[in-house]
Amino acid sequence: MNPLQETIQTAGARIMEYLAEHKTASSWKLKINIRLSSSVLYMALGALYAQGKINLEADELNYNVSLAQSQPQAQPSAPEQPAA
Repeated sequence: MNPLQETIQTAGARIMEYLAEHKTASSWKLKINIRLSSSVLYMALGALYAQGKINLEADELNYNVSLAQSQPQAQPSAPEQPAA
């Protein structure tokens, strides 16, 4: 893994930790609180979005970022028993 990939991966992990604690944040708040450059922030957000880990919603110049809601998997139903 090259240094840029490591930087993006580390930024993504820090974003996920922040969101786990705060549930939602603007991209600006993430940039300031985690102390990321804009380019690394947006590359990390793009990677997390592509992996389905976060939701993004445009809000003028910023994005609102939240953790993606995992879809519960349907439980298979038990086969019906014939009436006796």
